[in-house]
Parts: sequence; structure tokens; C-alpha cells
Amino acid sequence: MRLLPTVMLAVLLTVLLGVRAPAGAAPDEPEGVWPLDPEPDVVRHFEPPPNPYAAGHRGVDLAGSPGQSVRAALSGTVGFAGSIGGKPVVTVLHGGRRTTYEPVVASVERGQAVAAGDVLGHLVVADSHCFPAACLHWGLVDGEGDARTYLDPLSLVGGGPVRLLPLWRDDPVTLRLPWSPPLSRWRRPVDWVA
Repeated sequence: MRLLPTVMLAVLLTVLLGVRAPAGAAPDEPEGVWPLDPEPDVVRHFEPPPNPYAAGHRGVDLAGSPGQSVRAALSGTVGFAGSIGGKPVVTVLHGGRRTTYEPVVASVERGQAVAAGDVLGHLVVADSHCFPAACLHWGLVDGEGDARTYLDPLSLVGGGPVRLLPLWRDDPVTLRLPWSPPLSRWRRPVDWVA
């Protein structure tokens, strides 16, 4: 029976003092950098497809200007720097994930190590999602082949899905009065027939 007071004391101290998370335990902290500087406007957001073969927008389009430097969002190794279907593309590998940047004329080579913020190449207007304007199509993919999953690249820079926060107010919300019909005598539209 001496164990019960000890357990109660431990629970009471935990509640009163609180349990703090480790300093590095902030999963919502951004881990990457914006690929365009200054921070660009998002022209089109991520629209994941319902299945791997369905239509969708598998990345985000960021407003840019022709010739603007495009930077690596995360550290990694250049996995591809060239043309796919006539469109200039750069892909950077980050372990099991990869980021994609298009249309970007590469200034890096396949196999080259890059740090977050290093210049990968320059944005071009040709083949832009936003033609005649220039915009960067930026993608984030996790996994390979049939196991790949498209993710929102804005999650790397803290601009992912919106999370609703509680509404804090100085004044209380006003109470609603009971509902009453707007007309003292309401008639259905077909009442005139009878």
C-alpha cells in the first residue's frame, strides 16, 4: 500500500510541473529554403491526384522572372540535370525523397553534391506552366516507382496545409437571440391557387 502514495505524488508533480518536449522536437519547423529568392507568390497550389494515374497538380507553381536563379530547397545530390520531353529539368535526391525543378536550365551536373540554397540553374520562360510569364514548377516526391507519393513541397518551407488555430478574443462572443420568422404571415407560393 506504500506504492499508491508514491504513484500519486509522481502524477501530481507531472501535472503541476508539466512535461516539456525535447528542444529538437518541433516536427512542424520548416526544414528547407525557398527555391526562389525573394520568397515568391504561389501561382498554383499542390493538388494531389486521388490515385497515381489520375489527373492532378503534383507540385506548386511559384512566380518568378526569366533568368532568375533557382536554388536547392534541401541539401542533396543532383540526380538529373537535362531535358525531359524538351523541357529543362533538375532533380535533387535527398535520401528517399527528391525535389524537382522545371523549367530550369541547369548549372549543375548529375552526381554533384549541393547544399540547401545552392544555385541549381536559371528559370526560363519556354515550357513554363504560366506561359507567357515565368514560373517555377517545384515538386516533392517520396519513394520510387509504384511506391512513390507526391507531397506538397510548401511543407519544406512552412507553407503547407492551413491549420486552423483557436480564435482568441478580448470580448466575449455576443449571444444569439431566438429565431423568429421574418414575416408575420407567411404563405406558400401555391397558396394563391387554392
